[in-house]
Amino acid sequence: MTPRHSCTDPSRQDGLAAAPAGGDAATTPASTATAAAIANTTDTVTTDIVAMPQEASNTSTMPAPQTGTPRATVRLQFHEGYTLDDAISQVPYFARLGISHVYASPLTRARRGSTHGYDVVDHAQVNPELGGEAALRRLVRALRAHDMGLILDIVPNHMATSPDNPWWWSVLRDGRASPHATWFDIEWEPADTGLHGKVLAPFLGKPYGEALCDGDIRLRLGDAGWYIDAHGAPYPLADGTLDTSVPDPAHAYDTTTSAGRERLHELLERQAYRLAWWRSAADEINWRRFFEITDLIGVRVEQTEVFDAVHGMVLGFYEEGLIDGLRVDHVDGLSDPLGYCARLRGELEARSPRRPGALAGQTPYLVIEKILASDEILDERWKVDGTTGYDFMDQVGAVLHDAGGVGPITDLWETLARDTRSFAEIADESRELMLLRHFPAERYAAARALHQVAALDPMTRDWGQAAILRVLWQLLRGFPVYRTYADAEGRHALDQVRFDAAAAAAHAHFRSDRDGDDGPLLELMGDWLGGQPLHGLPAEQQAARALATRRFQQLTPPLTAKSLEDTAFYRYGRLLSRNEVGADPGEFHLAVEAFHRGCSARARRLPRAMLTTATHDHKRGEDTRARIMTLSEVPTEWSRFAHDWMHVHAPATYNGNGQLAPHPADLYMLLQTLVGAWPLDLRADDAAGLQAYAERVGAWQLKALREAKVRTSWVVPDESYEQACADALDAVMQPGAADDIAAFAHRIAAAGAVNSLSQTLLRLTVPGVPDLYQGTEFWDYSLVDPDNRRPVDYAARAAALDAEDAHDVDRLLADWRSGRVKQAVVHGALGARRAAPDLYAQGSYVPLPVLGSRGDHIIAFVRSLGDQRAFVLAPRLVGTHLRADDGDAADADAGLCLPRIDPAFWESTAVVLPHRYAGATLRDALSGRERRVGADSILPLAEALADFPVALLSAY
Repeated sequence: MTPRHSCTDPSRQDGLAAAPAGGDAATTPASTATAAAIANTTDTVTTDIVAMPQEASNTSTMPAPQTGTPRATVRLQFHEGYTLDDAISQVPYFARLGISHVYASPLTRARRGSTHGYDVVDHAQVNPELGGEAALRRLVRALRAHDMGLILDIVPNHMATSPDNPWWWSVLRDGRASPHATWFDIEWEPADTGLHGKVLAPFLGKPYGEALCDGDIRLRLGDAGWYIDAHGAPYPLADGTLDTSVPDPAHAYDTTTSAGRERLHELLERQAYRLAWWRSAADEINWRRFFEITDLIGVRVEQTEVFDAVHGMVLGFYEEGLIDGLRVDHVDGLSDPLGYCARLRGELEARSPRRPGALAGQTPYLVIEKILASDEILDERWKVDGTTGYDFMDQVGAVLHDAGGVGPITDLWETLARDTRSFAEIADESRELMLLRHFPAERYAAARALHQVAALDPMTRDWGQAAILRVLWQLLRGFPVYRTYADAEGRHALDQVRFDAAAAAAHAHFRSDRDGDDGPLLELMGDWLGGQPLHGLPAEQQAARALATRRFQQLTPPLTAKSLEDTAFYRYGRLLSRNEVGADPGEFHLAVEAFHRGCSARARRLPRAMLTTATHDHKRGEDTRARIMTLSEVPTEWSRFAHDWMHVHAPATYNGNGQLAPHPADLYMLLQTLVGAWPLDLRADDAAGLQAYAERVGAWQLKALREAKVRTSWVVPDESYEQACADALDAVMQPGAADDIAAFAHRIAAAGAVNSLSQTLLRLTVPGVPDLYQGTEFWDYSLVDPDNRRPVDYAARAAALDAEDAHDVDRLLADWRSGRVKQAVVHGALGARRAAPDLYAQGSYVPLPVLGSRGDHIIAFVRSLGDQRAFVLAPRLVGTHLRADDGDAADADAGLCLPRIDPAFWESTAVVLPHRYAGATLRDALSGRERRVGADSILPLAEALADFPVALLSAY
């Protein structure tokens, strides 16, 4: 099946609103509000439409010039297959592209064979698998030779529970006597008295007793002496616990005999760890994990000696001039994120004057990985430059969705999935599952800490742990953000708003409970969890409240992340382009005015925040999302196609027959994925290509099904259902069966490309530091990891940048499927940033007034600093108004759209520039072509975007 619209037909009946009210003379809603900020003191538009006094009066309030600000970063994922030395050969290419800093994945020594580096085992060593410190120095020399720098990703929150980790090995061997016993977040006296003084080691593939009887746990002799081998993993023996008087320990502890098993069991009971089945972790674990991953243990980096041990090497690298800044992984997992960031900032700043040469005195660059709610900001307490950009990724994605599609797209999902629940309802259901099955140990640990607070006060000691658990459940169930940041001084006003929202939801539940009212306890717990300052309380109560607050505040981040990103995102599939890290799938779109407000706020408050649209953790590649976005513009076409496809390719499922048939919700999300990520060069009759694509999608499908935890899961996989879904994928990916999907994907591909180019240009020009995820200067139709971490063909990218026609926009658009046109936008915009770095680093951001009936289809703004200006034009919602490819009729692409907007679509729509630009000639940094501004300071979009879909204009 194929869409039933032409490239340029404006009369489609698909629910797309063509223009704001007001006809040809209308301005966008933001225009009258922003016009006053555009012109200088004497500039006015010579029409009766809009007046624009004072353009750049706000530049005096911009932050003072900052040195050391990255101009643009490229994120590289280092591993054994792509080392630091491998990156050296790409440095000249990155420099030509316009990158100022490499932004490296963690380089500290990680678990052997790590593909990402977040499973750190030694903070004092550069990973030998990446080439070690010598390779790092070689890379930095190459970077400095090209006037580039290095930003390093660090992991202070957790480390790997690996025998390669000397701190962890010491704790396993010596328990509380280990010098590192307090370095990890271990509860040495949990509720289970059998674990007092022990660490739960939930790493067995089967229950402990079965593993012991089956011989999966053995005593072995190694080079360093006797040790325990459990499922192939080594565990130490505490000194003095092995009976050395036995002449043949291997025979004495042989598990093939009952006496040997009993003796081995007794030996294990004398250790500082308790081996356990992996499934016991959720209920029994007595140490903080990263999310629910028992391979990663929480680190107490708030302790001075731990902080110094974790950061000693990287701070030394900063002082020496090897690195220029840091990205902090999962900052919300720390005990005191605000205090940690303030200390890290202070340590960097103290070393800055001692850096060599021109690097001395530069302001260190510090960003944090943190997900913000749509109404959440980094307030003045955060001593950082900003986040890593999930908030921008959400905003720029939402603004490219068509509000007119929300009703039809929602109806389609509810019909096909047979589920009328909102995303919020599904998220609530997911959170309850997490509380019940995935984080009970953490929930009980928080409840025990709160019960201890209650017990210390005669006025509250009657509140039992069961009641506390009830109230805690409701608080956690309705918590609106990832976490709050209460400390000894109490709860900040912004955090109080968040906590009050959760408390109000809990109160509403209690009022509906006819069996009792836990409201009074809720009020008390609000005080205990940071609602009151600690000073003035007895020392014992201060310690108890601080622990309870820490347990609570370190539980909400993993609970929220696992409930949303790793569960609800895979259950709710209205439009998968909104199911991305940092986004709320319940918020379908964002108004242009709201997008402008966010950018203006960033310019004022966090001009050095990182901006991203692709990461190593994204659910879908930036261009996969951009293509799926276009479905919001053609909801009627898409609905018809989806219904027809479900009937043709899944009749049994669609009619509800067959126990093992894939559920229609899963099939519909599969359909969106196939259309969204369909490779541009894949033809429906290419059997080998279809198979390769099916393997990629199959990996995504299995992960998606298990993450949803509805019909199968990681914990209890239903292999028969998974096979049924795999069979369904295989059936539709055969030559002949894939024709309809391929045709639809190719028909909307150019519209998706325009979205991609707008998204790319916005990332590179709005306030902030743009990051380019590895390889995404070409099209990025990737899926969730590991698909988004595939090797990058840098030779092809370098060759494309150096090609003779690299600046020929006509050739680039004709060859748009190669990805070179996207690279050209990246190169052109980064070149503009290099030519005017202060403009983009410190310049104000002001929306441009837009006149005409198509004003809702453009995002237009100016960056200003002194006499410097850059005008940005990024179209939106233009997918049904593209030019057709007039190539050879024998060409399969003939008749399909190019990513070039039909000038007739714009009619008389134009942007209003400051009066000083009346009659001026502007140069487009992307196409290299000139644009003439009218004598009335009006720039028609039909001219500005006549031969290229986006524009970055400046006077020269």
